[in-house]
Amino acid sequence: MTNKILTLALSISLSTPLLAHTLQEEEAQNKTTQAKVIDQAYWNHMADGMTQSLIKCFWGAEFPGYEKRYYFNYGSNMSNMGTEHYWPQAHAMDVIVDAYMRTHDKQYLDIYPLWWKGAPKYNFSGRKEDPWWNVFVDDMEWMALAQIRMYESTGKKKYLKKAMQLYDQWIWSTWGPEDESPWYGGITWKTDVEKSKNACSNGPAALIAARIYKFYDQAGIKGKKAREEYLNEAKKIYAWLKNTLFDQESGAMADNIALNGHINRQWIFTYNQGTFMGAAHELYHITGNKTYLNDAIKAANYVVDVMSNNKGGVLPDATHGDGALFHGIFFRYFVKLINDETLDTTLRQKYHNYLTHLATVMAKNGINHNTMLYGGRWWQAPANSEDVGLTAHITGCMLMEAMCVLKPL
Repeated sequence: MTNKILTLALSISLSTPLLAHTLQEEEAQNKTTQAKVIDQAYWNHMADGMTQSLIKCFWGAEFPGYEKRYYFNYGSNMSNMGTEHYWPQAHAMDVIVDAYMRTHDKQYLDIYPLWWKGAPKYNFSGRKEDPWWNVFVDDMEWMALAQIRMYESTGKKKYLKKAMQLYDQWIWSTWGPEDESPWYGGITWKTDVEKSKNACSNGPAALIAARIYKFYDQAGIKGKKAREEYLNEAKKIYAWLKNTLFDQESGAMADNIALNGHINRQWIFTYNQGTFMGAAHELYHITGNKTYLNDAIKAANYVVDVMSNNKGGVLPDATHGDGALFHGIFFRYFVKLINDETLDTTLRQKYHNYLTHLATVMAKNGINHNTMLYGGRWWQAPANSEDVGLTAHITGCMLMEAMCVLKPL
């Protein structure tokens, strides 16, 4: 009966006995199921299991013969031990931070200094003067965002200082010029690609600047720039992104504007929706300007109403490569929006139901409960012996962690 009730609550399919129930019975069952679905102990259990699998199957130092390889491998069964996967390192570390902030378990905290040592060491394009530098500007941005969260969770200033240095020296320095056609500003995506300005390099940059502004006084760091400069830069980057790549009617975020001025509106990715939404939400809380909140809602609605408009009501499968990580980044910022009590109650309920539906489908169907691995398919768990990619598993971890912090309505 429990499985039938769960199926009813998710609106996937109805069994014949359930159809015979009265509406009152179904309503009561829905309420019971909803209470079970959002049970905190269940989501904590799922998040714990998946983070432990992240460490066991991907953290290089866990493998015999690789005790000092402080780097997350791409393949879960040692099938890919390459070190070219730099940007997922930041998101894997984000999951470790999630777990530490949720549990305060020292095993997660112990990984901080090891990752801090290993991530730059294995960076495939680090510079002598800065091993954290990377040819992909957005890769440095993900690293900075992870380091800000490491500061947030520990209070250790070295993490925030490094994030500030990355932003000031290597990220903001790629902005503009503002009078240069056809871009008129914007953060560069890749230093060796002439003038490609992408959503993935501007959304995270706005987030970094806004978060440095947020923690500037708390950390007591006297940088080369005044606190207010970071807020001004966050607003400037955000405005460029909104006015250049964001469709203000549909809520879709285009991927990039190229050298010839062409805007790629065919590529709409969840991570670009997520960082724009996240930056908008961050700026809303800093400034109180509801225009930012309305922008965040438009970006979120596009994912919920358009990108998930299929029979199962979930996002597309994403099993390999960079794309397998995109959904997870969206979940990270989406749950913050859902938890915002200034949001319209009906909208919060809609978003709450959507995220809970995604997580329940994944937990019941997409995660192997023996290995606690997620392979990027919503309705099919990886086999016990199946090799799983790091990016897909991180997305699963991020959704389970999002459910752990999702506030009940």
